[in-house]
Formats: sequence, structure tokens, C-alpha cells
Amino acid sequence: MIALVTGGAGFVGSHLTERLLAEGHTVYGLDDLSTGSISNIEPFKGLSRYHYQVGTVFNEPLVAELVDRADVVFHLAAAVGVMLIVEQPVRTIETNISGTEIVLAAAAKKQKKVFIFSTSEVYGKATKIPFNEDDDCVLGASTRSRWAYAASKLVDEFLALSYWREKKLPTVVVRLFNTVGPRQTGRYGMVIPRFVSQALAGGPITVYGDGTQSRCFGDVTDVVGALVRLAAEPKAVGEVFNIGNDQEITIQALAERVRDKVDPKVKIEHVPYARAYVEGFEDMPRRVPDLSKIHRLIGYRPTHDINSILDRIIAAQRTATTA
Repeated sequence: MIALVTGGAGFVGSHLTERLLAEGHTVYGLDDLSTGSISNIEPFKGLSRYHYQVGTVFNEPLVAELVDRADVVFHLAAAVGVMLIVEQPVRTIETNISGTEIVLAAAAKKQKKVFIFSTSEVYGKATKIPFNEDDDCVLGASTRSRWAYAASKLVDEFLALSYWREKKLPTVVVRLFNTVGPRQTGRYGMVIPRFVSQALAGGPITVYGDGTQSRCFGDVTDVVGALVRLAAEPKAVGEVFNIGNDQEITIQALAERVRDKVDPKVKIEHVPYARAYVEGFEDMPRRVPDLSKIHRLIGYRPTHDINSILDRIIAAQRTATTA
């Protein structure tokens, strides 16, 4: 298989690239390095089956060339992270929607399979737990910029599924639930790397809100393994899949777990949402995926629990700090 990975120098993109190369596939990576890092792909640069291009998905001739070379496109290039989304809503909307339109249009000309990456954010303020792929998406008001990311990703989903229905372009939509692991940065609001870096620096660990909000954290190695299996499964085309872990933990308990693993003397402090983000910021109280659909199709089950995930991330950050 020849794969194009947009956002290939990012956190998930670099892990997906690593997995594809390990399984003998050829990978073309495209990244503008706005949130990705060249260090993420440094280990692959000498491999004959790996090719990378520093560029943007808004470069239509470049995208057309790379899509033409590929059998499957994993479109990961996007605005990511709550902090970035709140601070730069225009960039969020333009990158997520216009970039996806360009990729889908190029793929449609050659009928290349495309994976569109969505997010658990699209479930919004829905209260039915766990979230099933066919459940309603309940977003907040357009005056709350926090929902711009979810709205833009929903448009991406509609675009992908419309290309499948109208143009028979083989598309697959995947909704990732808080994917975590080594190489993820806390710079844009990702909670686990932020907590770990704060703890390693002596604290305090800052919990936004009261900490009762809960999340399910999926290990990136589980996620990319599922993606590679879905790419080989014809029945995945035209479908939407949750991918992640269904083990739930509150953010307060997560902070305590990180503290206990790094240094029990580190303090935990609470920061109001209005100070962490913007006045009137709305958060999702729970985010739990129903994984039955992807399990039925490819037998997917998460293999890493929160303790093993934290151990890997703590070890990776310690190594990076001392390097």
C-alpha cells in the first residue's frame, strides 16, 4: 500500500507513519509544520519507502500530485487543540473545511480512498452515554467560538459522506476520542502532556474547571493499529467509526494519578474556565465512546489502560527533558 498522510509530522500522523512503515507500506507525508514537528519524522527520513514534503494542503497542485501517487489518503492536517481553536477560530474553520475540500476533490478525480479524521467533539453537549455513531450531535451557540472546531469537523464528515454517496469516492470517517501518547505536545491544551510537564517541573498541576469533567484516553498505538486495519477493510467505506478507549476517568483523578506517579508533593490547583480560555467557555461533562461498531468490523479493543499510557508519556517526557 502507498499512503499519503497529511499532517504527517504531527502527533497522530507521525505514529501512523511509523506503523505503516513497520508493516512494509510506502508513505508520503505532507505537513506545513505549523503544529507538527520535523523531529517527529526524523527517524524515517533515511528510509527508501518514506518521502516527505513541507507544504500545505492549500497547495492544490502539490496535493493533486501526492494523491495521484497514493492508494489511500489519511487526511490528518487540521487545526487541533482547544487553546488554538479558541484563540484562532478563523484558522480553525478555514483549515478544517477548505483543506478537506481540496483533498476530497483531488481524490475524487482518481477515486482514491480517503480517511477523514473527525473528533469526539462533534457529539457536543449530548447527554446519552456512551456516544454512538448514529446519535444526534448537540452543539452550543455559534456565539461560543469553542464550538467552531466541532462544527467544522461535522462539515468535513458531511463532505466525506456526500462524496461517497454522490461521486462514489471511497471515504471513511473516524472520530478520535482523546488520543494520547509520546510525542504529543501540551502546547495547544492537550491535558495529559500538560499535566505531566507541569508535574515534572515541580508543579502546580492546573486543572481547568472543577475537575469533575471526565474523558476516555486512547493510546495512539491502539488507534493507528485500528486505522491500518480499517484501510484494508472494504466494508469500512461510507461509514463513521469511533476510535479510542471506553475507560472513563475524571480530570481531577487524572491529575492525582499523574501527581502520584511523578511526585506526590506536587500541588494541584484549579483554574476557572473563564481564566483558562474565555468568558462563557462551555465544556463537555463526559466523553465516552461506544466502540461496538468498530469491534464488530475489525475486532478492535483498546489494549492500554490509563496507567500504562501515563507511564509511557512520563518516561518519554523525562527522556526528552534530560536529552
